[in-house]
Amino acid sequence: MAEISAKLVQELRQKTGAGMMDCKKALKETNGNVEEAIDWLRKKGIASAGKKSDRIAAEGLVETFVQPGGKVGVLIEVNCQTDFVARNDAFKALVKNLAQQAATADSLESLLAQPYIEDNSVTVDEFIKQSIANLGENIQVRRFVNFAIQDTPGVVDSYIHTGGRVGVLVEVSSKSEAPTTNEEFQALARNSAMQVAACPNVEYVSVDNIPAEVVQKEKDIEMGKEDLANKPENIREKIVQGRIEKRLKEMTLLDQPYIRDQSISVEELVKQVKAKVGEDVTVSRFVRYILGEGIEKQESNFAEEVAAQMGAK
Repeated sequence: MAEISAKLVQELRQKTGAGMMDCKKALKETNGNVEEAIDWLRKKGIASAGKKSDRIAAEGLVETFVQPGGKVGVLIEVNCQTDFVARNDAFKALVKNLAQQAATADSLESLLAQPYIEDNSVTVDEFIKQSIANLGENIQVRRFVNFAIQDTPGVVDSYIHTGGRVGVLVEVSSKSEAPTTNEEFQALARNSAMQVAACPNVEYVSVDNIPAEVVQKEKDIEMGKEDLANKPENIREKIVQGRIEKRLKEMTLLDQPYIRDQSISVEELVKQVKAKVGEDVTVSRFVRYILGEGIEKQESNFAEEVAAQMGAK
């Protein structure tokens, strides 16, 4: 039997709109042949028409869940087709439940296979299909990430911005558990998440975290700029170095002016908290989701849609 890769499952899912588990089963039944898998799904009635499932889902919500105590946190994006459904209470409840269930999932596949939190008689995947039927729109769990603090003391916190369109999950670490109940320490975690949400160019915690290939790429870009073409090599190197240092700082959390006090940087804020709690404090990692980021939205003409619908009647 051919190996069923995640890429192959995703390809079939995009073509049919069927659930991940159904796509994987179809590929297994057809020895990895995508076209035969499509026919298999259609025969089973799973991709019979794709009336709802083939529609682009680029709206929806970004949601977070943090367990009491701040040791486990989740950031998740669930997509639907329109903002109207995204504001529906049933959709909001679904997303909140999925965020909570994702705390114990290690992949999208394992999340979809779990019994649904409010109805153990169906899986998450099956409940999503029911929701698609009830709400009349395609719904997809696009991605999620979970942080679980195990060996290093610290806390996880999150922040949701602009009504669920931007979400951030952040982990702040310490040397011992003592500071984790300190209000200043906990506030640092929350404020760091807010900072990341407010700074879309920030991709790394510090300059030290930026991969060497990213630094080299920035250097190549600067070295190739026309305004440096006639500069002597030694002068050009100095100018490029200055520009790169500025650019790299724009990409890092610790080098940003603190949103609540522009007179200090986030790094200085961390140092203040460190002094107050009496031990080392570190912003360890973060993830930011922007709703629909990277999804190619389908452009439509409302007048043409109406005309097409009238003509079909």
